[in-house]
Amino acid sequence: MNTAPITPLRWADRGACLDSDPELFFPFSWEGLPAWHTALARRICQGCPVRVQCLTWAVETGEADGMWGGTTPDERRRIRATREQRAG
Repeated sequence: MNTAPITPLRWADRGACLDSDPELFFPFSWEGLPAWHTALARRICQGCPVRVQCLTWAVETGEADGMWGGTTPDERRRIRATREQRAG
């Protein structure tokens, strides 16, 4: 019998980031972060089988923190702004 909790975001259970240090994807601050830090997180995201679902979820829910689908919070804000301009 499997007693592990089930993640509501079932796709997240297949994320390439599962075994990574959470600090890599959720740093205290993005400001002043060395370029290698973001590049390493992006490299993990690029090979992820659920990258598209991850990014879609983060953009649609307005996720303001962390690296999701290979994007930073600022990049997701720009994606949402572009979508809103096209829709409006």
